[in-house]
Amino acid sequence: MAGVEVGVTLEDLEKKMAGFAKERDWDQFHSPRNLLLALVGEVGELSEIFQWRGEVARGLPDWKDEEKEHLGEELSDVLLYLVRLSDVCGVDLGKAAMRKLEVNAINYPVNLCKGCSKKHTQINVGNNASGGGITGSIYSDGSTNSSDGV
Repeated sequence: MAGVEVGVTLEDLEKKMAGFAKERDWDQFHSPRNLLLALVGEVGELSEIFQWRGEVARGLPDWKDEEKEHLGEELSDVLLYLVRLSDVCGVDLGKAAMRKLEVNAINYPVNLCKGCSKKHTQINVGNNASGGGITGSIYSDGSTNSSDGV
């Protein structure tokens, strides 16, 4: 496809979105609230694609090419509004996402969570049966009183 770059970063998208809005004098409309509401609208459009389908197999083997293309368009809309919202709010989305992955690794230690779908607040980290890993409690805000300083 012409014009599509390989290895696009969040920063690339952020710059493109900022330039797109500036060229059209849309910054006046891109308040955090408006962008969030637009994002929610796009998530709604994305969810409509899956509505009434039941479970869908990974890779979407039963989907037509046109359906996959439509899905890609809606996923892109969600991503672009999310990137624009983070930029307007002054949040480095890449760094925030990496930090969240670190927090999730603490909240969901492999030895306690593998194959388990419980929320981290339902996992008794203090009764770690393997004797290794994190010991202590993990609170709903992500803070701990663990013995290993995590």
